[in-house]
Amino acid sequence: MSFLDLEDSVAPLEKEPARAKVVAAIRDIKWDDRVLCVRINAWDTRWTYQDVIEVVGNAGERLDEVMLPKVQSASDVKALDLLLTQVEINAGLPRGHIGIEAQIESAQGLINVEEICAASPRLETIVFGPADFAASMEMPVLTGGVQIPEYPGDHFNYVFSKILMAGRANGLQVIDGPFLRVKDSEGLRNYCQRTVTLGYDGKWALHPEQVTVINAMYSPTQEQFDKACEILDAYAQATEGDRKGAVMFGEEMIDEASRKMAIKFLTRGKRAGMSRSAE
Repeated sequence: MSFLDLEDSVAPLEKEPARAKVVAAIRDIKWDDRVLCVRINAWDTRWTYQDVIEVVGNAGERLDEVMLPKVQSASDVKALDLLLTQVEINAGLPRGHIGIEAQIESAQGLINVEEICAASPRLETIVFGPADFAASMEMPVLTGGVQIPEYPGDHFNYVFSKILMAGRANGLQVIDGPFLRVKDSEGLRNYCQRTVTLGYDGKWALHPEQVTVINAMYSPTQEQFDKACEILDAYAQATEGDRKGAVMFGEEMIDEASRKMAIKFLTRGKRAGMSRSAE
């Protein structure tokens, strides 16, 4: 997925001129088949509604999603849903064409994350914003999205888990935010491992050098991919016809839950272009 930004990376005096530049980029650049998204400004600014009208209204069908930052409540998502419907009608787009990504970046947003994730059928992805969240919580840090050495553990573990559960309960993709030390590949790898282990789908990259690390971390290893294929083969053979239940796979028991876990590895691996090793 790629997204073009109208929010934090754009200075206030450039907000309005940036809209036409984003529309031109969407129309003129060959984006292949990736999901294309634009991050608009939050509802607590004066630019939000015009961002939607100008960008969505003029970008055409190639735009897939709009990202809404600093979501505080379900009503923020519902308001964007209603506005998108009107813009789609006036622009001749199919109703529901534009999906929504919502960023959780504050204490209030985290408190309401369950309602936020269920707020609209347009919602496709929930994203954690570590820097703004740290500021909202008044954490004693000046760099968001990195480990705090003085804390005996992961200071975002509860946050990661709560957002993940709310997203998964509503069938959403769940994405971690950026790692701001763009030259620290080892630190990035270490921090990716936290959300990889929990089950996140991916993480933002701020710099091209981060992309390779992130893609590797959020994709299964070849060994994991091959084992998932083997589990699925063994379970399918054991349950064909009228036979049902658990079966031994080497020294471990596998059952329907094992199949579901293996499917996740298979899906992520195929998305990353992986194929099964030769026998």
